[in-house]
Amino acid sequence: MKTIKLVIADDHELFRNGLKELLRKYNDIDVVGCVSDGIEFIEYYKNNQDIDIVLLDISMPNMNGFEVLDQIKDLNPSVKPIIISMHDEGNYIAKCARMGAYSYLLKNTDQDELIKVVRVVSKGKKHFSPKISEKMIDYMSDSTISENVLSKKETEVLELISKGNTTKEIAAMLYVSARTIETHRSNILKKLNVKNTAELIIKAVKMKLI
Repeated sequence: MKTIKLVIADDHELFRNGLKELLRKYNDIDVVGCVSDGIEFIEYYKNNQDIDIVLLDISMPNMNGFEVLDQIKDLNPSVKPIIISMHDEGNYIAKCARMGAYSYLLKNTDQDELIKVVRVVSKGKKHFSPKISEKMIDYMSDSTISENVLSKKETEVLELISKGNTTKEIAAMLYVSARTIETHRSNILKKLNVKNTAELIIKAVKMKLI
């Protein structure tokens, strides 16, 4: 039987270590690495490309799970990401599914379900439990907002604004001028028909854009 080579990417050390100890009990699963954020995972992967699965948290510092999913598509689409998160909102689940996640597990998932998912995904099959699928379908059914209401770059700027970053900080993060960010911000305000940042955040949350 082929051993499943797996990396755990999560910023909570106790959770990482507990998960690693749990998985060590299974002869067909080999935890080859543990990292605390997305940047560490990307660097690890560049030096250790023989990976089947990454158990990936969404909320990590420096580079979050969404950004890692985006990078994986360019680095090696054969790496199969399984999201394991505390977030059970339909918008998170749908976004991860769109970005190539093979499964989405909550951190309170029981051991048997986790092992089942790891083994199914290792064979190249996607697996979303009925409960997770229902949350995703409910979100997609309830959402009346077009995914294309904002451009990809505008969505990126919106997410950075929502985290409290200033125009100069966002410009530095995206390697563009402050004037470019102000243009994006102006376009976002017009598209969402709001007047200021406070109204923008409230409406973006209601529209499930962030």
